[in-house]
Amino acid sequence: MPALFLILACALWGLSFPVIKALHIEQSARLPDAGSGFLSAWIQVARFGLGAMILLPFGFRGGGPTRMELRQGLRLGFWGGTGLALQADGLAHTEASTSAFLTQAFCVILPLVVCFRLRRAPNFRTVMATMMVMTGCAILSGFSPSSPGIGRGELVTLLAAVFITFQILTLENPMFRGNRSTQVTLVMCASVVVIFVPVSAFSAPSASALLAAGASWTACGLIAVLAACCSVGAFLLMNHWQPRMPAVEAGLLYTTEPVFAAIYVLFLPAWIGGLTGSDYANESLTPSLLLGGVLILAANVWMQLTRPPHSPSIAPGP
Repeated sequence: MPALFLILACALWGLSFPVIKALHIEQSARLPDAGSGFLSAWIQVARFGLGAMILLPFGFRGGGPTRMELRQGLRLGFWGGTGLALQADGLAHTEASTSAFLTQAFCVILPLVVCFRLRRAPNFRTVMATMMVMTGCAILSGFSPSSPGIGRGELVTLLAAVFITFQILTLENPMFRGNRSTQVTLVMCASVVVIFVPVSAFSAPSASALLAAGASWTACGLIAVLAACCSVGAFLLMNHWQPRMPAVEAGLLYTTEPVFAAIYVLFLPAWIGGLTGSDYANESLTPSLLLGGVLILAANVWMQLTRPPHSPSIAPGP
């Protein structure tokens, strides 16, 4: 039963990639002066603000969040919120399927961070898995010796993976055992709003843009999907069910997130575009997407299958 709920969480996270991409397209068409940085920050405020309101009636049952739940929620809000904002910005400059697979780089970044903290050299499997992920990322980003540059979307997405790595370390910290997932998720959502309200206000092209960004039924509908499904639903599923199964098995299940995203972008973009009047075409399965995605997924599976039982488990992105 826990495995089914974690797969459902991955399916919900995978949905965020085409939805955020569609939201960027719709908002950019209405607000041509708005940069992707502003829109990404605004999305975090709207998405997690609505998520906090959904959780509010449930978050204060039993006396409200404890001190440790507040502490964990604030840390998750910083690391996770920043990572998701960077991921949303990257989505404005790359394909949704590419972003989904590149985000999985945190599965290899995490053991590298652990090696650095313990001041020990990475083992063979870590080195090989890192090389596989780097090769997969290079293929997905269109890297070649003749044009060695990497696009902004891919670079920002990889940076998002770094922040998500520290989100995972916060989730796995034993000092937070016993925390209630609903209260922690509520604090996380609220802290993301607090962080990104000034960021969106500072980066807005005008004061009116703060309201105009959400002044359409399309934007409101897409934000509602992100808040209910990809924020509240997915994070509550992960926080509640992951402790009920082995960490290695959970890590393997989490690698299905980009697979769901790659499936969604084959048909959802045109469907969303038809409903909203936006020009968002479906993606196709290209050789580079297949090869790069397979390399990254294979590295993740290898890392999880050979991970010692006491090592941190891997949790997903959006």
